[in-house]
Amino acid sequence: MTVSPFDSALLGNLFSDPEIAALFDDKAQIASMLLFESALAAAEANAGVIPNESAVRIAEVCRDFAPDPASLAAGTASAGVPVPALVKALKAEIGGDDARFVHFGATSQDVIDTALVLRLREAISIIRRRIRKLAKSLSVHADTHRKTVMIGRTRSQQAVPTTFGLKAAGWLAPLVRIDRRIENLSAELLRVSFGGAAGTLASIGAKAAEVEGNLAEELELPLADMPWHTQRDVLVDFASQLTALTGALGKMGQDLVLLAQSEIAEVQPGKGGGSSTMPHKSNPVQAEMLVTLARFNAGQLGTFAQAQLHDHERDGSSWLLEWLTLPQIIMAAGTALAQAVDVVPDLKINTDRMAQNLGLSRGAMLAEAATFALADHVGRDDADKLVKDAVAKSAANHSNLFDELPKLTDAPVDWEYVRDPVNYIGQADVFVDRVLGAAKRGLRE
Repeated sequence: MTVSPFDSALLGNLFSDPEIAALFDDKAQIASMLLFESALAAAEANAGVIPNESAVRIAEVCRDFAPDPASLAAGTASAGVPVPALVKALKAEIGGDDARFVHFGATSQDVIDTALVLRLREAISIIRRRIRKLAKSLSVHADTHRKTVMIGRTRSQQAVPTTFGLKAAGWLAPLVRIDRRIENLSAELLRVSFGGAAGTLASIGAKAAEVEGNLAEELELPLADMPWHTQRDVLVDFASQLTALTGALGKMGQDLVLLAQSEIAEVQPGKGGGSSTMPHKSNPVQAEMLVTLARFNAGQLGTFAQAQLHDHERDGSSWLLEWLTLPQIIMAAGTALAQAVDVVPDLKINTDRMAQNLGLSRGAMLAEAATFALADHVGRDDADKLVKDAVAKSAANHSNLFDELPKLTDAPVDWEYVRDPVNYIGQADVFVDRVLGAAKRGLRE
């Protein structure tokens, strides 16, 4: 039995992202912690704090050491953190006098936090690569369909015409902004954590700053201004950006669900799911998943933000809360991106149905255009009254608004021009160009 769909054998293919999951399983966490211990030993040896031969021995063992996670479980439960059990096992594996230099001057949180950062570095690379891939697919839709006119809908009702290109650009634009924000915050997020028992590195003495610099160099991570054991703001910022990302994808997913409704049928996700009893159905499963994961992360973020409240120089309860929530937020973001990357290139855009649906209102969606056209001749107030009267007659007679308007006024309006939705898409093309330009600049490989 599993308590999380993310690592369920039954539900995993629906909810999980194997590439992201591989960064957060037990083996990956242990490997990243061992990488820290190896780098720490090298950093201390280079500063003359521990013997060089001991650092070499520690590195050799760390490279191949892969303890069974279950063997560390009892120690983890006792200490509330896996590091003491891992260090004990590592020392036993190294043996001899060299073992006493393992983990020298460090604290468990140094190991856990830096190991997390090492894996976040890989996760961010995966996420940004997928954003760029998705952005390219959306850019194609935005450019290809910049002149494809469709109904614009506000508050679920037909409003005025828009284009599918502009709708796709609306899905693309937030991805460009979010990618830029993730890139910017990475410089603050991906930093070494090394402070020792209470964040002072007192145990290492005069060589502490040198060791810290060496450690950062070994791990190819920048230094932090000070140890950030209880400063979790950047992690919350990162989680917020992932939540914004799943939210943007969820908005796109919800649009796709609505556009795929049988009565609308303007866009059909290419890979629909079947029904157990209705052979005719093609359910928009992937689009629905985008909505689900957006809502999930929105809830998780509120819980994760509470982990920012750490007591004094170390806090166990808030720290553990991060372990429960952050991996799931990252997993949800990765899964949502993977689903979006898969579904968007194969969207079936039904331009004929879009054209048909434009006529459903019998011209009423262009009432605003008619009002502005008339206002040039009879003034705004009279134009507004004439159009409202024409809308009422159109509804009563089941006729087209633009067949009724010429009966109510002899104003010299080119009604054939006004009634064509193509002529009322405003700056849609300009906006598409702006978004595509921003995407090209911001998501350059």
